[in-house]
Amino acid sequence: MSIPGKDSLKTRRSLQAGGTSYDYFSLAAAQEKLGDLSRLPFTLKILLENLLRFEDGQVVTVEDISALGEWLQSRSSEREIAYRPARVLMQDFTGVPAVVDLASMRDAVARTGGDPERVNPLIPVDLVIDHSVQVDRYASPEAFAANVELEMERNRERYAFLRWGQTAFGNFRVVPPGTGICHQVNLEYLARSVWSEQVDGKHLAYPDTLVGTDSHTTMINGLGVLGWGVGGIEAEAAMLGQPISMLIPEVIGFRLKGKLREGVTATDLVLTVTEMLRKKGVVGKFVEFCGPGLDHLPLADRATIANMAPEYGATCGFFPIDRETIAYLQLSGRDPQVTALVEAYAREQGMWREAGTPEPLFTDLLELNLAAVEPSLAGPRRPQDRVTLPGLPKALETVLPEDASRQVPVTGTDYSLGHGAVVIAAITSCTNTSNPAVMLAAGLVAKKALEKGLARKPWVKSSLAPGSKVVTDYLVKAGLQEPLDALGFNLVGYGCTTCIGNSGPLDEPIATAVREGDLTVSAVLSGNRNFEGRIHPQVKASWLASPPLVVAFALAGTTRIDLSSTPLGNDRDGRPVYLKDIWPDSAEIARLTAQVSAEMFRKEYAEVFSGDDTWQQLPVPEGKTYAWDAASTYVKAPPFFDELRQAPDGLEGFEGARVLALLGDSITTDHISPAGSIRPDSPAGKYLQEKGIGPADFNSYGSRRGNHEVMMRGTFANIRLKNEMADREGGFTRLLPEGNQMSIYDAAMAYQAQGTPLVVIAGKEYGTGSSRDWAAKGTLLLGVRAVLAESFERIHRSNLVGMGVLPLQFLPGQSRRSLALDGSETFQLYARKAPLKPGQTLKMAFVREDGSRQELEVRCRLDTLNEVAYFRSGGILHHVLQGMLGSR
Repeated sequence: MSIPGKDSLKTRRSLQAGGTSYDYFSLAAAQEKLGDLSRLPFTLKILLENLLRFEDGQVVTVEDISALGEWLQSRSSEREIAYRPARVLMQDFTGVPAVVDLASMRDAVARTGGDPERVNPLIPVDLVIDHSVQVDRYASPEAFAANVELEMERNRERYAFLRWGQTAFGNFRVVPPGTGICHQVNLEYLARSVWSEQVDGKHLAYPDTLVGTDSHTTMINGLGVLGWGVGGIEAEAAMLGQPISMLIPEVIGFRLKGKLREGVTATDLVLTVTEMLRKKGVVGKFVEFCGPGLDHLPLADRATIANMAPEYGATCGFFPIDRETIAYLQLSGRDPQVTALVEAYAREQGMWREAGTPEPLFTDLLELNLAAVEPSLAGPRRPQDRVTLPGLPKALETVLPEDASRQVPVTGTDYSLGHGAVVIAAITSCTNTSNPAVMLAAGLVAKKALEKGLARKPWVKSSLAPGSKVVTDYLVKAGLQEPLDALGFNLVGYGCTTCIGNSGPLDEPIATAVREGDLTVSAVLSGNRNFEGRIHPQVKASWLASPPLVVAFALAGTTRIDLSSTPLGNDRDGRPVYLKDIWPDSAEIARLTAQVSAEMFRKEYAEVFSGDDTWQQLPVPEGKTYAWDAASTYVKAPPFFDELRQAPDGLEGFEGARVLALLGDSITTDHISPAGSIRPDSPAGKYLQEKGIGPADFNSYGSRRGNHEVMMRGTFANIRLKNEMADREGGFTRLLPEGNQMSIYDAAMAYQAQGTPLVVIAGKEYGTGSSRDWAAKGTLLLGVRAVLAESFERIHRSNLVGMGVLPLQFLPGQSRRSLALDGSETFQLYARKAPLKPGQTLKMAFVREDGSRQELEVRCRLDTLNEVAYFRSGGILHHVLQGMLGSR
């Protein structure tokens, strides 16, 4: 992307690093006009540099730059700024629909006689295929090969489409399947901490920044790289040169001191941090870590904490560049020129953390003594609900039925299942598999358990899905893969499996026992998400835990146990074996961690974009535009760009709108967006069967994100969705005024046939969870014009705006309950001829079944002028396309 180069403050300078000269935009030079910036939070220094570099007098002004410089005076700001990240990161679930959108935009340009290649990423984009592998085979040496083969069979159409994108679009790279999780590949290979490029014949250096189409993009903040998750829609706009509009954020400091105690892991720490920050309330804010505790916190532990920023609600959880950052860049095999530039640039810009120097000044500050952290889990349904190891049985009781002693015999076996049984134990997810200490600890627990004669309980589906091949290298070198295999933790794939619901089916006798006994069974996983219905449709209680604890619970076979005081089992001589008997000490873990080498990283990432023979032999369609296959059930041209509307000056409004769903608090994107398996009796399942696809070949919703017909039928179809208008769980509602109960999709289509606009009404924290753009796209295609909630999660609110769906917020003290709404009402949003303004109050009215009418004011959650412009155009991509076609 070109640099405007206005530089009103005359801050462009040069520095030397590794024998090369780099230009950069100097914060020290900016201080001459803006005042002392030395104690500005590191994250805001990065934003300030971004404004200096992109100042053009229109989108970025000197006034914007001054507002950031003045932040220290009040430590907050209402100023809207335009931010441009250096690059974009995608995974395949969100990447496929993004490429589908870009291909459709090319079609729209071509229809007008324009050059379709105008639709092309302007900044580097990396897409890592990591979300499609499923745990079908497990506890077998053949599991990895079998699962990869099934993945390629199921996703051949999608992968061929991505290979077309790789050749058709510039600035677009694809990391093939079977390589690793996008966040771990980003941490170990793609990120640089300081980016550089050739601009006008000169080397230009600037902070490595990114947005990603996965909420856990924040993991890279552990490496001093500012990045966060956005919806696919917003990421596509960033690729196409649109700035990200944002308010200058509040920055919450989190001061760490002391050291973790013996036996306490980074997972225990992150669950503690998540609990503290959720209680504090940091939604929409930056969190920045500081304090002497950082001197004892390895980079992998920092990345573990940064990864879970979505769980504690922050936009990001940032760790500044310091000596540990440089050590990790060297360990992971980065080019010496890169590490030389990182240190030279960070020191020159005041972005280097040095022990003993004054800490930044923050909006607010929390503090944690690392020595106070205890072994923990989180669950049974939310990642912020931390429980200590002894407190697990009591926490489980909250979701058990009154008759909690029920036992159901498992057909063909000599055992039975009861409530709390662990049916899934998975070492998976970017959060922990990037951390050698906890992964090696899991291997050591397995080794010591075998030596004691312990075994995995036969009803436990166990799996190991590392985030990169480097993990396998160091487990093998340490001699720990073999004991993990012996306990059933064989390699099942390199990707995000159980954490996103790709846990695969339970063995049929187990599934039957759970179903017939209506058992509340458990999953224990080393992931970051455990929302209801996410991990597996038959699992009602899911617990986040460290990898070594995952192994321990596979041995125990139940979560109705206090592992701190109750034996896991007996050794060969009949003596009880406790968790402490097989738990490794920190010296043992450190000794093995020291064996992890730069050579491992260099070897595994040498041909990271190549893929195996199957990938390389995929057919690649040719052409600037994509040749859509009308028979495809995986990739279809969406209707989003069939028509481009003229942007109205005000607000069109609507009347006679019906409520499609009346929802409670903490409705996640898992509840809204299609995810997991497709039921044969669901609208999506019926559609696929009408197309000749049998249930065995349905694949998952995630794999079919490139087909809007499947996805709109799966929107609001989660089996655990509680719509207060229906008398059963799942994606059901009542068609009004008749009152007939039916699927939300069928009701929406009936309303569309009548020309009836729709609204969704919800409680607090609407749209929490993963940054799923289909939660907004599906909402739009169902005919929903507005969502009225008590509060929104940041990414989902932005996605709604990006698709032209209006987010509205109850004023304080009002809610669906205070207004006694039951979903039978009709709603009116008053049209406005005056231009919309960010955050303004709008007027609504509703009419009850008895004919009584009530008016209320609601807050319009178009938060910035850019969002207003996007909404007026019908969405962010429409706004970009209209600009290309000269129609606005």
